[in-house]
Amino acid sequence: MDNNLEEVKAILKKYQQEHLLNNYDKLDDRDKRKLLDQIQNINFELMENLYRNTKKGNKHSEDEITPIDYLDKYKLKDEYKYYENIGKKAIREGQLAAVTMAGGQGTRLGHDGPKGTYDIGLDSHKSLFELLCDNLKQEGKKYGVTIPWFIMTSKENNKDTVEFFEKNKYFGYQKDKNIFFFIQGELPMMDTEGKILIGEDGLIKLAADGHGGIYEALVNSGMTKKMKEMNIKWVFIGGIDNCLAKLVDPVFMGVAIDKNVTVASKSVVKANPKEKVGVFCKRNGKPNVIEYTEITEEMADARDENGELLYGESNILCHLFSVEAIERMGANPLPYHVAYKKAKYINKDGKIVVPDSPNAYKFEAFLFDAFGEVDDMVVLRVKREEEFAPVKNADSVGVDCPSTARELYKKFYNID
Repeated sequence: MDNNLEEVKAILKKYQQEHLLNNYDKLDDRDKRKLLDQIQNINFELMENLYRNTKKGNKHSEDEITPIDYLDKYKLKDEYKYYENIGKKAIREGQLAAVTMAGGQGTRLGHDGPKGTYDIGLDSHKSLFELLCDNLKQEGKKYGVTIPWFIMTSKENNKDTVEFFEKNKYFGYQKDKNIFFFIQGELPMMDTEGKILIGEDGLIKLAADGHGGIYEALVNSGMTKKMKEMNIKWVFIGGIDNCLAKLVDPVFMGVAIDKNVTVASKSVVKANPKEKVGVFCKRNGKPNVIEYTEITEEMADARDENGELLYGESNILCHLFSVEAIERMGANPLPYHVAYKKAKYINKDGKIVVPDSPNAYKFEAFLFDAFGEVDDMVVLRVKREEEFAPVKNADSVGVDCPSTARELYKKFYNID
């Protein structure tokens, strides 16, 4: 360990991060090794660049934003059946897999555990994981296949997630045969002076690298290789917190296959021009999403000749990718966005600091930033009440919370 320690000291001196070893002597041997490993795995050049970027203005301010074309699933008429048949054939041939991003904890819901283990209050007391699994099994039965399920966890919740599935006998799936777990990447958090934070446990304070880390995580964990071995061609990617997500949709697949695109996304119409959601657009001629914080009031209110919002296609995090597209997007890291968060940490004097306001930078990649790698994609508008019931907030907030999701779920499935 001594040689290792000297190497680490040299690295930290070079990047002026020597404080990371301030509490080293207080750690037991196991945590000492873990801390040294963490430090040796940090890309300090990347962290320096990310910190410098926090001092820059909005890099997108000069971008040309224009509306994106979309198809309305329920206005397809004769084409509906045509696309559906194409998708059904691909599903029957075992070409589809589902990926669920489930790295979060249920903290905002007052739940102690992975968000996927949360019970939204149905009489069945089924967790979010089981609700999505029910959908997968039901659809698989229609087509005579088992839809392989890949679940992205985090280092924080991986153990609890896997144990939850073990306890529930994987809801009828078989581990390492048709259900697989892989862990999303993490990046250190930094203070406003560019110093990497040490957490309450004396180790590097890490935070998940955002849903844009899905591509690298799938590639680096060997999951895309596994998919190709299983003859999977298409992957539906969605979040754990949408209990109405339609993980298997032959029309959606059929459109993507027929249009010869490698990426397709679902949208719902904005509830109103001021709704705080990202919307699909073209950015400098390439498919993208513009966040509600970027969109001007004039753009938010703009309408076309039919009275439809020009920027009204909300991103609901329901995407379809070819496996080749995922591999291509996972070959290079996406740009990182900065979020200013509250973070407990140990200061240079070895004392735990509990902030009452944001004090640290978290860096995360956004899944849709990879859309710029493709020349075109399909946006398919669907009905909010049929496919979007998010569980993001506590019931006290009143929107996108367990009670609203529960009602939407019961209404869709005709549960009294």
